[in-house]
Amino acid sequence: MILGIGSDLCDARRIAKTIERHGDRFLNRIFTPMERAKAERRANKAETYAKRFAAKEACAKALGTGFRRGVFWRDMGVVNMPSGRPTMKLTGGALERLKAITPPGCDAQIDLSLTDEGPMAQAIVIISGVWLQP
Repeated sequence: MILGIGSDLCDARRIAKTIERHGDRFLNRIFTPMERAKAERRANKAETYAKRFAAKEACAKALGTGFRRGVFWRDMGVVNMPSGRPTMKLTGGALERLKAITPPGCDAQIDLSLTDEGPMAQAIVIISGVWLQP
């Protein structure tokens, strides 16, 4: 069953300007160390950061809180499964919210779709409750 859906569109030029203006202060506030390491290895860093920024926005919407009620930017990180498929790893307030919206007898599953067509980046997050086997 679907517990939440969120989407976001982000302009990589805006992210590039923010990085130029605020540098590490912005990057450390928004992105996890793993996200930063991945982006810094890429030729198009701003686009990589823009996709992750959009994913965090989409995830906050899917959780139903936005960035309030204890949900912070770095509580949500884009990670890749062994297959390469992206998903979100939640910690802190975001994880607590995920637990609160997941019905008893279910595991939460976060599906993430990322795309970009320079300079725009888009993310869609679907949070589902998957019934556990009896």
